[in-house]
Amino acid sequence: MIKERPLISQHELSELTGLPNSSIAEIISGLIKNEHISGNAYVLNENSPIICIGGANVDRKLYAKFEISNGTSNPVKSSRTIGGVARNIAENLGRLGEQVVLISASGNDLEWKEIYDMSSPFMNLEHVTQFENASTGSYTAVLDKNGDLSIALADMDIFEEITPELLEKDSNILKCAKCIVVDLNCPVETVEFLCSFATEHTIPLVIIPVSSPKMNRLPKTLDAVSWLIVNKDETETFMNIKINDDKDWKKSVERWLELGVKNVIVTNGSKGVLTGSENGEIRYFPAIEEPVVVDVTGAGDSFCSGVIYSWLQKKDFDYIIKSGLVNAQKTILSKHTVRQELSQKQFKLDMEEI
Repeated sequence: MIKERPLISQHELSELTGLPNSSIAEIISGLIKNEHISGNAYVLNENSPIICIGGANVDRKLYAKFEISNGTSNPVKSSRTIGGVARNIAENLGRLGEQVVLISASGNDLEWKEIYDMSSPFMNLEHVTQFENASTGSYTAVLDKNGDLSIALADMDIFEEITPELLEKDSNILKCAKCIVVDLNCPVETVEFLCSFATEHTIPLVIIPVSSPKMNRLPKTLDAVSWLIVNKDETETFMNIKINDDKDWKKSVERWLELGVKNVIVTNGSKGVLTGSENGEIRYFPAIEEPVVVDVTGAGDSFCSGVIYSWLQKKDFDYIIKSGLVNAQKTILSKHTVRQELSQKQFKLDMEEI
């Protein structure tokens, strides 16, 4: 056993070695189990992870070669990767050196094995429950010749199994969370449970909608929510309004704040984002223009991840929002849902560019 060494955290080890925090945690756990080091050894095991709850699925992307025509066959190129809003955010944060736990549901099939193999370097997957005779979630996106989303098809029934009862089995680790991130693939009663849980245990809660049709899963009272990151279409659906101009956009942010959200971001594609905070301040941030768009899939999740990461790093508000914008901008230059070069070092360089 090594003696008289100064304490060093998992996060610091991650920075020193270049390995994801989740990999460092697995190495430490293995060493302790094999008694190479004791529980009082020189490594300090951080046990306050970010917990991401929601979708983990296989993404299929079809890239149209020409203008899309309805009612007939369209020539495409195809690719297959892994995704899911909660999983994508977990991978982004894991690549940034955070200790992340994913709670989700899957089938016991080859699709889940694929997700596991590609996700495990960046997050703890021990709390994903597999269900027999069920299919792992899948998402099929059709992108037009400009790389913009034309239509998306989602098979997400498995996530109905992420119930309050399922989460109660993981209550001990939930209580340790430094932040809980939940997407609206989860049933409404699960989101309500997490709102109550976060309030009771004073844990920051971030809610990420996944689509307009699932906005009915958002609780009507949002006092427990530290951050809500929502787009224009989702806002229009939830509030039954139309956002036609900047005045409507601002009014929608004010209405979110009236529902109790501490911080809200209403994104509006290439027009940028409008933010609101609990002190009532509303601010506009333009999008970072990019003449070449490779693939917009994952850009929203990358935006959310950048915001969450810099917020937990206690950066100032401007830096937090710009972190999201930068991570999203870099992601649309990649065919990957989560850009493969992302790391603490690369993210710092990206931020220095602006």
